[in-house]
Amino acid sequence: MSVANPTNVAATLRPLARGAGDPCHFHAPDGAIWRTTLMPSGSATYRISQLDAGTVSVAAWGDGAEEFTTTVPALLGAADEPDTFAPQHATLAEAQHRSPGVRICRSGRVLEALVPAILEQRVHGIAARASWRRLVRKFGTPAPGPAPRPMWVPPSANAWRRVPSWEFHKAGVDPRRAKTIVTAARAGEQLERIADLVPAVARQHLQTIPGVGVWTSAEVAQRALGDADALSVGDFHLAAMIGWTLLGRPLDDDRMLEYMEPLRPHRYRAVLLLESSGLAFKPKFGPRTPVTDHRAH
Repeated sequence: MSVANPTNVAATLRPLARGAGDPCHFHAPDGAIWRTTLMPSGSATYRISQLDAGTVSVAAWGDGAEEFTTTVPALLGAADEPDTFAPQHATLAEAQHRSPGVRICRSGRVLEALVPAILEQRVHGIAARASWRRLVRKFGTPAPGPAPRPMWVPPSANAWRRVPSWEFHKAGVDPRRAKTIVTAARAGEQLERIADLVPAVARQHLQTIPGVGVWTSAEVAQRALGDADALSVGDFHLAAMIGWTLLGRPLDDDRMLEYMEPLRPHRYRAVLLLESSGLAFKPKFGPRTPVTDHRAH
């Protein structure tokens, strides 16, 4: 199938992966991206292969395969508008030049983006990804079709609601994050419907869930809603990275927000391009610090 804009499939879908061992995501040696998802019609395994900058090959298996194929254009950034981003900063312009095919993906699957984001609150990314792997393999379902390695479909909302507290504990998830996941899962279909809202409004709806703040809602919006402006405010590393990369000195959240205000509605795009291009920079002064999910005021 043809894509609306020249697209780097691997780079566009990379934000959906939760580490190299993600049981729902695999970047195969031949360059194909394999993923699993749970659609309203059922589970699906899919493979997307890049044929050239404007053409991809898509195959899908499972009860949800047919429904999934209708979402592929949005998943690959068909609704994204990268050409409206014209950065004046030399480093951002260079990042854009180096990453012409990076789009903002839109999976449309809110809970699949929300649960791993909650797991990443206040802990090191390595620990969060280990929790995700354990819980998906325990409570998800085997991937349908010819997956290239053992893969699992993420648990349904009902399955997340029924995870016992001791299983969260064994997966390294503290009671606060576990409660947030269960509370979110109880919203079920209502939660998935926010994907049809304007992203800024959808983020506000997400933040009505106890335990979901500005950082978590932005992480979901970046992946599930295709929100090019969803800045992960509250991330311990982001403000410093933006400051060092673009100004040569660290910033805090307030100064980052002020500095990036002129980049609306492309603030997340700017971050993604810096990371994808390899131009993002932050000195390593000490051990990494967990994310703090700030609440919206």
